[in-house]
Amino acid sequence: MAEVTVKQLAESVGAPAERLLKQMEEAGLPQRGLDDAVTEEQKQTLLTFLKSAHGQADEGPKKITLKRKTVSTLRTDRGRGKAVAVEVRKKRTYVKRDPAAAAPESAESELARLKVEEAEREAERQAAEVERRAEEERRKAEAQARAEAEAAARAEAEAQAQAEAQAAPGAATGKKAQPAVPVSEEEARAAAAAAIVDAEAATVKSEKRGGKVGKRRDDEERPKKGRRLDADDQRVEGGRKRAGTLSRDRLAERKRRAAPKGSMPKTQGFERPTEMVVRDIEVPEAISLGELAQRMSVKAGDAIKKLMGMGVMATINQVLDQDTASLLVEEFGHRPKAVASDAIEQEYFESLKIEGDGKPRAPVVTVMGHVDHGKTSLLDYIRKTRVASGEAGGITQHIGAYYVDTGHGAVSFLDTPGHAAFTAMRARGAKLTDIVILVVAADDGVMPQTEEAVAHARAADVPIVVAVNKIDKEGADPQRVKTELAGRDVVPDDWGGDTQFVHVSAMTGEGIDALLEALLLQAELLELTAVDDAPGQGSVVESRLDRGRGPVATVLVRNGTLRKGDFIVAGEHFGRVRAMVNDAGENVDSALPSYPVEILGLSGTPDAGDEFSVVENERGAKELVEFRRSRSQEARIKQQQAARLDSLFDNMGEGEKPTINLVLKTDVRGSLEALIAAVGDLSNDEVKVKVVSSGVGGINESDANLAVASSAVVLGFNVRADASAKKIIEREGLDLRYYSVIYELLDDLKDALSGMLAPELREEIVGIAEVRDVFRSPKFGAVAGCMVVEGTIYRNKKIRVLRQNVVIYEGELESLRRFKDDVQEVRNGFECGIGVRNYNDVREGDKIEVFDVKEIARSL
Repeated sequence: MAEVTVKQLAESVGAPAERLLKQMEEAGLPQRGLDDAVTEEQKQTLLTFLKSAHGQADEGPKKITLKRKTVSTLRTDRGRGKAVAVEVRKKRTYVKRDPAAAAPESAESELARLKVEEAEREAERQAAEVERRAEEERRKAEAQARAEAEAAARAEAEAQAQAEAQAAPGAATGKKAQPAVPVSEEEARAAAAAAIVDAEAATVKSEKRGGKVGKRRDDEERPKKGRRLDADDQRVEGGRKRAGTLSRDRLAERKRRAAPKGSMPKTQGFERPTEMVVRDIEVPEAISLGELAQRMSVKAGDAIKKLMGMGVMATINQVLDQDTASLLVEEFGHRPKAVASDAIEQEYFESLKIEGDGKPRAPVVTVMGHVDHGKTSLLDYIRKTRVASGEAGGITQHIGAYYVDTGHGAVSFLDTPGHAAFTAMRARGAKLTDIVILVVAADDGVMPQTEEAVAHARAADVPIVVAVNKIDKEGADPQRVKTELAGRDVVPDDWGGDTQFVHVSAMTGEGIDALLEALLLQAELLELTAVDDAPGQGSVVESRLDRGRGPVATVLVRNGTLRKGDFIVAGEHFGRVRAMVNDAGENVDSALPSYPVEILGLSGTPDAGDEFSVVENERGAKELVEFRRSRSQEARIKQQQAARLDSLFDNMGEGEKPTINLVLKTDVRGSLEALIAAVGDLSNDEVKVKVVSSGVGGINESDANLAVASSAVVLGFNVRADASAKKIIEREGLDLRYYSVIYELLDDLKDALSGMLAPELREEIVGIAEVRDVFRSPKFGAVAGCMVVEGTIYRNKKIRVLRQNVVIYEGELESLRRFKDDVQEVRNGFECGIGVRNYNDVREGDKIEVFDVKEIARSL
């Protein structure tokens, strides 16, 4: 311990500092000031001096006794019963001897120590006797309380039984009263148990107040871990019983024994059901064994054993068909319920049913016809815009949707492309529409895409209104158009048919009002209606990936109302509608039926023609989209595997076809579909075009890396490459081409494929010589003396030997001589000697035909 000053020592012992200095001076210590240091030895010297001054001997043992008391509370019945206070007192004695008195003690001091120990033992015996008597009194109190409680319970039960017997109907008729039910005895036991617990708690509290809790001597007298408890919860230590309080387990056990047998336990525990629970198990068309076992609430091992008993060997990850799974469910005693694989899709379609009174809606009109017949120009005049002048090449290459208030009524127009590559777009336009305007140029008549548009309209069962355009041009012949269309079952109404023909001019506006009146008349006949107060439903007209706004989809609402903030599902994509823009570029908050809008917020670009609808929450939308994606992926994998199997034997033994790999990016989804279909049609048995990657949006770094890996040509249709993609393309030397007109792209591909075609080999006869005589030469064998009767005979070209105009040999010339000189060619009308290599059966009258093989380039 560190040294302290006189002042600090005085504060610690609670004595005045001046008095302490005086005592230290009397003890012979050198300290004279309050700040002087005091060592441990000096403290002991001072203590010895003070003891001797007060008449206390320094010899003998020095003993310190410590006492400790702790109070705790026990609650019965798992902490919900009555509280029992428990007080524990501990006592320890420490003996310290002075090292200076370590010499052998005298007989007197030893006798004095023995007397002290005997006195301590006697005190402990007296304390144990007091504890024993207290325990006996406690037991007597408990027994008396128990007897009183049982007597009170019995008396209460007898009184209750007598009251019930008097109140029973049998008492009035003189019947004998029934004895008391056994429930009263159980209640008596419960009341007795409660009284015992109350008595025990009261005893403990009284012992606490009286200070009769047992004491311990020190650590040497503590019981070991293996102590035992007698039936009355007393600790047996060294032959003495020590009274203690009831433990928590003992209290709970006594209360459980005293509880009525028919009463419900206050604590709950799991018990295995004695009877089997039969469930309805949904069984899809394919399900793994582990998942089926989980639905039946059985172990997978039990399910495997049951299948083995049925003769089926399976693992936990084995996929079972619906029949096998149903049999397994029945084996376990449950009821199988077959569920279709597209149950989520069926549930989705059922939720789309809209009930309510329909209101009239605007007609949806699709403008169709051959390319360059004036479809977009006709719409421009109606909308008072100039869309056609801004289109690349002057042709429409994707569907445009417009909402026009014509003054005669509102009409939604869909403008479709007329090029042959956009067949799928025209088919979609016919399905989305209520009425089709078939535009036919009066100076051009019916063309291939005109016939195709008629077929699409007939397939969709949509009425047709024919607009005979360009009647202001010289050479226009509207009657010719009527005649050609009538031959294709499109009969004018003035000829007895059901199709309205209107003569119009998109340049002068002639006949436009009559065309609109014809459309609205047809719409009135159709009685078009829709429910406004319902979740929005409709179709995707077009979609694209905008650099600044993300996926953008043009949709046409067919029923209900589409609002900003709605969750929608469109094909394999979903999202919340963040913004809606109409065809005039204005932001709107809602779209009614027959109203086309652009929406932002989808997770991707849906395919044109996909149906969309509003769903209640995002979770349902995600589940439906994940199901659709997995189904389409499985379909693609099956299709690829079937294609590999079909072409396995076809390609066996053949050389690999020359192939052009393409990475194709377009601005809108519809143009992408049209280009993929048109490019696929360019392939034939000799060359092949393969689109390794396609998508909507600009050309990025990923597209460039894929093109490097597959040695592909990068094509951008109305899109451009970003800086990172350009850097990769320039470094790797890839071919990057931009297009805005579909004609140019297809023509360049045709030229490239034509260059990859094997050239056509064409034979050309350059000369014929007639054999007049045959000579034998020891060097050349048979030498034919010939007269050139046609063309020129060349030495280094191939020949054929004809006998009676039948080819009998094909080979090469060995020698060509005129007289004795070797020559390279002999012209018509001259004689020559011809030696045929490796052929000596030349006869008089044979003809030798000289021909040349030329390679001619082919084209698709």
